[in-house]
Amino acid sequence: MFTLNLPKFTPKLIEKNGKRLIWDPVRQKFVAFTPEEWVRQNFVHFLLTCKDYPQALLNNEVLIKLNGTTKRCDTVVYNRFLEPLLIVEYKAPHVSITNNVFAQIARYNMVLHVKYLIVSNGLQHYCCQMDYECQTYHFLENIPTYNELSL
Repeated sequence: MFTLNLPKFTPKLIEKNGKRLIWDPVRQKFVAFTPEEWVRQNFVHFLLTCKDYPQALLNNEVLIKLNGTTKRCDTVVYNRFLEPLLIVEYKAPHVSITNNVFAQIARYNMVLHVKYLIVSNGLQHYCCQMDYECQTYHFLENIPTYNELSL
């Protein structure tokens, strides 16, 4: 397991048919243990335990239709009316956060139109708040708590 720039987390791991699996509390099942999944599970744990995000308002691997193709958002956070509020895109720790990663999440946002975007490789985390009125965005210094999202 990689050491990440997130609070310490001890996941549930099992081995089945020679493959390592990690428990995803959001999807309520064991999933393939990959470097990107390690980042996702650590980041979700961080959102739940440190930022007070309600587990019931998170969804992993959300399918969307974009230009006639099916895409998958890594994590979507919803408001209390079940409207998309935030998208998180994860990369493995060895993958650099580049403009291409932001372009990817921006494409997903063309469908969901959320207020916040987060990109993380477990070592670096970037959060930006969208300003649709001015057609711009600005980066935040910290990941907001769930209550701060709806202000």
